This record gives sequence, C-alpha cells and structure tokens, in this order.
Amino acid sequence: MSVTFGTEKYGLKVGTPDIKSVGPLAFGPEGILFVADSVGATIFAIDVRDFISTSKSDPIDVDNLDTRLATYLGCSRDDLFIRDMAVHPSSQNIYLSVIRGSGTAAIPVLIKVETGGALSEVLLNGIPYTQTAIENAPAEDDVRLENRVVQGNREGEEMTFGNGISLRIAKDTLRTVTVTDMAYVDGLLLVAGASNEEFSSTLRRIPFPFNGNSLLNSLEIFHVAHGKYETASPIRTFVPYGGDTNVLASYTCTPLVHFSLSGLKSQTHLQGKTVAELGAGNTPLDMVSYMRDGEEYLLVSSAVRPLIKIVCRDIDQQEPLTQPKKPTGVPRQTLSQQGVSRMANLNDSYIVMMQQNDAGNVDLRSYNTAAL
Repeated sequence: MSVTFGTEKYGLKVGTPDIKSVGPLAFGPEGILFVADSVGATIFAIDVRDFISTSKSDPIDVDNLDTRLATYLGCSRDDLFIRDMAVHPSSQNIYLSVIRGSGTAAIPVLIKVETGGALSEVLLNGIPYTQTAIENAPAEDDVRLENRVVQGNREGEEMTFGNGISLRIAKDTLRTVTVTDMAYVDGLLLVAGASNEEFSSTLRRIPFPFNGNSLLNSLEIFHVAHGKYETASPIRTFVPYGGDTNVLASYTCTPLVHFSLSGLKSQTHLQGKTVAELGAGNTPLDMVSYMRDGEEYLLVSSAVRPLIKIVCRDIDQQEPLTQPKKPTGVPRQTLSQQGVSRMANLNDSYIVMMQQNDAGNVDLRSYNTAAL
C-alpha cells in the first residue's frame, strides 16, 4: 500500500487507529491532524490525506450544520455533539470531532466539511498515523468531577443557584478532561488538561514527531471570582500569541490567565498571571488570534456571555489580579456575534465560527477580520 510523505518524515505507519473518543483537534506540520482521545489517554497524529492546496481567501457558510450532520450520520440532532473544529492549513477544509450518542453507546467520528459545504467522514481504515500515550492521565475510576456551564440544552442539567440564576451544568469526570485543548507550536504540541496528581491542572508540551519525552508543568492561578489560588481545575481553552511565546488561557467561572513559554522547565510548578475576569457562572468555549493592521487581537467565546475581543499588547501591560474584588483587568470589547462556540482561522482574511441561532440550530459562519 502506498503511503504519503508523512510516513517516513514523522514516523507515521499505515493502520487503523483505535480511537475511543474524540475531543480537541489541532493541525500540525504538512496537514497532519492531531486528535485528542481523553478516554483512551492518547493523542493521535493522522495524515488525513487532504491533498488540495489553495491560496484563496474565500469565506465558508453552512446553514443548520448540526441538522445536516445528524442527517448524514443517521441520528437525531439531540444525539450529536460537536466537540471541536480545526481548519486544514492548505485546503481550508474544516475538520470536526463529533460524538454520536452518549455514555457507553457514544461513537467518535471525524468529519470533513469542504469549502463548498459538502460533508464526508474521515475514514480511519488503512490510514497513516502515529500515537503517543498521555503521561500521568487521570485514572478511569477517578471520582473527581469538573463542572462546566453549557451552551444550549443538549447536555447537562438545569440548576438554580442562590442568587436566582439558572444555568445548565454538565459534570465531567476527570478522565474525560485529560485533554481540554491543543495547539501546535514550533515542533511542540501544547496540551492543556488534567493529570492524576493532586495539583491536577497541567500543561503538557509533547515533541513531534512522538519520539521524545513529554514536558509537564502543574499550573496555579488566582481565581478572582473564587477569591483564592487554585491548582485543580484545568484550562478549558487557550491560544498562543505574541510569536507563540505566550499563552492566554481561560477557566470555568471565567478568569483569563497569561502564561509565558519562554525558559519554561519541565516538572516545575507554573504560576500564571490572571489578567481579567469575565464573570462567574460561565465556561469559556474557544479562543483564536488574528492580525489586523499590524496589531494582534484575540477573540474569546463562552457559554453564556457574548463574544469578546482583546488587544494582545494590553495583556502584556496588565498587572496581575490577586484580590477578590470587582474585576477590571485587561480592556475588552463586546462583539455583535451571538451564540458563538467553536472558532478557527479559516485563512488570512476570515475567521470561521459555529453559532447557535434563535431556533437552536448551529450554523457555520465566516467573518472578515477587517470587520471584527
């Protein structure tokens, strides 16, 4: 069987990866797709064999993406959960990690959305891939739970709190948040999530190809809404910025925290700088960075609050928040896009967003960075 360039260069071999779950996605060198499998405590690197190359900077818009996916997969919309989205760097096709069903009946699926809107499944039989086990992953029987506020009504349970506010809360076992987000930066796969340690919030830096040791750091942040330093709850989403030497991360209830990657040593305890607080009763969903007129910006989507925009230079100038007081922190701007969950850089001109519309359906929408 013939194989592609990645087989020899990155240690990929033709076979069928045993993927037990799908969550965060990230593209690496030459269109290799990283797929996080928290249930299997494994990260897979897959050559999706997407050979199309385009230099176009066109948008993509798909109405009722979730309904179309459910029809394609032969299930109801309520049994469909889109976990992440990533854009192929050459073809600009969009890849989705999808869970069909729930519990022991859940089936992981990878879906490709072509620039014209056509859907297809990424078939995993006889595909070039490699994998690496996640060091110090939480045990399958770890009883610790992580709460998250969810968007819509397809997950979790409605809960009313003492202040009269009702939120829909999902409770994740620690094993299922072994990986919460990923990004590939200059030969390293940055992996946020949980470990089996007492200080379970962890940042892993995994060399790629997968032929070196993972570099691990336990994380500590000051949580303004909780009024204390914390080491347990994992990062929910993050984005590299500033030439990939910095990371802005966010956690449930919803602090924004800066971490520097410069001079970072493995097996050390890393304390982040809390630079903003977006409010309690919320969970961040995604972050993306983009350039406009020589300035770098970040977008942050969350479960129950509007999309916000932050200027990166304001993060670097912000003094750390270390007191449980009314949060100020880094300046931010509220944008008009509603119901945003996942985001990704489509190309140099557009950011693609999944948005829940008034009818509860999920649309795929592209926005020109010049207008954001």
